[in-house]
Amino acid sequence: MRKKNVEGSGNPRKKLLGQPKQGRLAKQDRLDRKYSWKRVRGRKAWSRVKIALATCVAAVFAFLFLMPIVLTISNSFMSGAEISANYGSVFATSDSGGRVYVAEKVNLKFIPDMVSFGQYSTVLLKSPEYLLKFWNSVILVGPIVVFQLLVASLASFGFTRYRGRLREIIFFTYIILMLMPYQVTLVPNYLVSDWLNILDTNWAIWLPGIFSPFAVFLLTKFMRRIPTSTIEAAQIDGAGEWQIYRRICMPLCRGALCSAAILVFIDYWNMVEQPLILMQDEEMHPLSVFLSKINEGEIGLAFAVATIYMVPTLLVFLYGEEYLVDGITSQGGIKG
Repeated sequence: MRKKNVEGSGNPRKKLLGQPKQGRLAKQDRLDRKYSWKRVRGRKAWSRVKIALATCVAAVFAFLFLMPIVLTISNSFMSGAEISANYGSVFATSDSGGRVYVAEKVNLKFIPDMVSFGQYSTVLLKSPEYLLKFWNSVILVGPIVVFQLLVASLASFGFTRYRGRLREIIFFTYIILMLMPYQVTLVPNYLVSDWLNILDTNWAIWLPGIFSPFAVFLLTKFMRRIPTSTIEAAQIDGAGEWQIYRRICMPLCRGALCSAAILVFIDYWNMVEQPLILMQDEEMHPLSVFLSKINEGEIGLAFAVATIYMVPTLLVFLYGEEYLVDGITSQGGIKG
């Protein structure tokens, strides 16, 4: 019985020597894991805090940016009497015709007391002048977007494919012209339009818009990122310059083309200075100019017309949002 106990117990000296060391290592390992887990939890908690703060800041800015749009749309469904009661003091004039100081608090209402479609019926059915100005905007902006992209794509292909000192000088001139605000170029545009005898015509707006340098700069920077090996492979297969332009560059630059189209459309859809300077005939003015001439008795109509005026811009942006982001953030003609 004694021998059995000795044999069953093994070597007690080894057990006594080994237990403290293993205990210390196991305890240290548990402490290390506990400390590392706390660090991971702390990092996750701080990351959640940062995300929450960024979300709150973004929500505040989104509310500030969207508030005028929501206010315009909601007020377009108010009756004329309600709009006059809320905003009549803002548009009030003195006996001499000047503006008066707004002494009372303006009541900004986002929810109308009673929904009314009278403003839209007046704009769409009883007052064709607004629709005429709307179609003036479409006629002015549509050709500019289409032909500016056509001219820009051809010019960008030339700047990309052909190297030389002359090309660099011309492209640098494009950049200088792009950096100039259009208010600076209004006087030269007026003089050239007067020399060409196209004042008070749509061509006075079309020609400067079609040859605007912005789309050329954007598409040139995008085309230069197309891998040279792709174009060389097409040349080995016998493709000419026109085929390279039409079958390689244009499909790969689809995102940049959509981005340029959206930005050009929004820019010229909201133009005011160009029609005022280059067109003396008010019947040819776009709706963007006509909205600034709304008087006190047409405040409700102004909200309805502004809502209708925002619809094309919102539709273009929402439809092409993916292309816009892809065209701006993409780092090359081919995604890798």
